[in-house]
Amino acid sequence: MKDTLSAAEARRVALAAQGFGRPRPRVVGTRQLNLTAARMGVTQIDSVNVFARSHYMPYFARLGSYDPAALDRLLFGRRGPYVEYWAHVAAFIPIEDWGLWRFRMDDMRAKYGGPDGWLAQNAATVEWVRAELAARGPLRPAQIETDAHRGRRGPWWDWNVVKAALEYLFMFGEVAIAGRRGFERRYGLAEHVIPADVLERTVPRSDAIRELVRRAARSYGVASAADLADYYRLRDRPAVMTAVHELVDQGELRPVRVVGWDRGARPLPAWLHTDAVIPRALETAALLSPFDPVVWFRDRAERLFDFEYRIEIYTPAPRRVFGYYSLPVLVGDAIVGRIDLKADRASSTLLVQSAWWEHSAPRAAAERVADELRLAAHWQGLDRVSLSTWGDAVPDLARVMPDAGRHERVTTEPAAAPEDEALEEAS
Repeated sequence: MKDTLSAAEARRVALAAQGFGRPRPRVVGTRQLNLTAARMGVTQIDSVNVFARSHYMPYFARLGSYDPAALDRLLFGRRGPYVEYWAHVAAFIPIEDWGLWRFRMDDMRAKYGGPDGWLAQNAATVEWVRAELAARGPLRPAQIETDAHRGRRGPWWDWNVVKAALEYLFMFGEVAIAGRRGFERRYGLAEHVIPADVLERTVPRSDAIRELVRRAARSYGVASAADLADYYRLRDRPAVMTAVHELVDQGELRPVRVVGWDRGARPLPAWLHTDAVIPRALETAALLSPFDPVVWFRDRAERLFDFEYRIEIYTPAPRRVFGYYSLPVLVGDAIVGRIDLKADRASSTLLVQSAWWEHSAPRAAAERVADELRLAAHWQGLDRVSLSTWGDAVPDLARVMPDAGRHERVTTEPAAAPEDEALEEAS
């Protein structure tokens, strides 16, 4: 096993660990979806739906075209194998891991559930919400809101306080998400959602952190301490380092140097998972979600790919450099560009709102990207692709996509908001 990795080797290790080191399957079924979920460990949720919701996209990037309804059945199905929790951010996790997050639930309760905390200040509302869920089972917010405003089962509550109570109880592990209708959550008491044997299981804090660091290392392949901490948003850096040293002693991790991962004059310490492979080359192309594990930690994306990335959905339109919701484009082991996509379902068209090359774009990148755009349109049930005039990659794409339509640059998009503002603040 090597003690030093080149920058290119580190990229290939990282991408192979995320499932990009193998051909896409000809048929995608439940098995392939579950294996991909296991390889990532966590699937981030985001509400922006200008092209496709974020949790669908990592599976498309790795597996190619698949039926999103099949993933819905896994993620949202009653008594399914996955559930939501605040892992990384709002995300899907294996339901069997519920007890692994008890330490975070306890931390959230200590922060917000004390005698001077939010729950104490809104105790009557919180008890009413608990009673509603206990009496009626899992409910959509709209169902709870109706009762809150009409006073059918209690006084006239402020809906924002009711919603916050649900989110805090979710953070504490008292409430779990019992699926969604469309993108609207159904909240239920944890005992109505989580199997009893899973709910009773509790993992001690140090064991949980060590297990999460181990999983992060496996999913990343090669990583710095900051990378390992960020994968599951572990704030206790000393506990993370203790876990790293224990995993080294157990033979699961080994220290390596990655050329170019420097911190001033000193190399940045890094660790390689013992199951990691170093492919000689990667023959892959993919459109990545902004919340794909490959790029979700921006410091790592810059270190691995020399790719500086910022989502511009919160940037006023005149100040956007690359577009409203630009997606990193992977070809081989390099991020070669970024493309802003929008699904115009009324005209059955995939709109390429902008397309830009990074400095590392290989010679055949345009053809590979064009193939991915056609595949993305097919996956979303769209009949055609249309290119705007914005971006230095557009002429190359137009050359290899003579059948694509053309449209003017769109400079306005709907306002975006975090999927869960209370949780976003708490993170």
